[in-house]
Amino acid sequence: MYQITIPDSRLANKAAQLVLEISPEFLYNHCMRTYAFGDALGKKYGLTYDQELFFLGAVLHDIGLTEHVCRKHSFEHEGADHAETFLASHGISPEKIDLVREAILLHTSEVAGEKQPEIALVHFGAGMDVLGLRAGDLSEEIVKLILESYPRLGFKKAMIELINYDAELKIRNQQQNNLSSALLRMGFEHGVLNSPFTE
Repeated sequence: MYQITIPDSRLANKAAQLVLEISPEFLYNHCMRTYAFGDALGKKYGLTYDQELFFLGAVLHDIGLTEHVCRKHSFEHEGADHAETFLASHGISPEKIDLVREAILLHTSEVAGEKQPEIALVHFGAGMDVLGLRAGDLSEEIVKLILESYPRLGFKKAMIELINYDAELKIRNQQQNNLSSALLRMGFEHGVLNSPFTE
């Protein structure tokens, strides 16, 4: 039976604590579910990956949507930049930083699925939690375990509101080509509302 195993390293703990401190609770839980769903899928698919690096990419992937980080640019770029600064301050190697950056930058892109497992699994985990993609690949027991461990807390409504807010903020700051606006144009709201989760 699958169990959620968080890497027990100082860096992983500090990254999770950072996200917990600066994120609304629903967004923190989403990042943790992104990790848990991605990890469960990785084990299901028989992938080999660096657990800590994958966790760092997953837990930090939406940090650019927090008020602490959110500025004028597209949230995935701001998130990647903030993650890079955080990781560099803890002495992680440039090669590992680049991998985490790429996981954050590509987490909404299908291209991520063709990348290294640490990058692909952030994309898979986020896609499952937001849109229900690949949900049929996990048992009901595993999905229930993850949802009970990190409740959704009205995720659909809260996430749609956050993406709309981010899009409007970036347009006001004259940043027209931002990911939030692009997601909304591609039917983000419809996709979220029609995911297989109740909230």
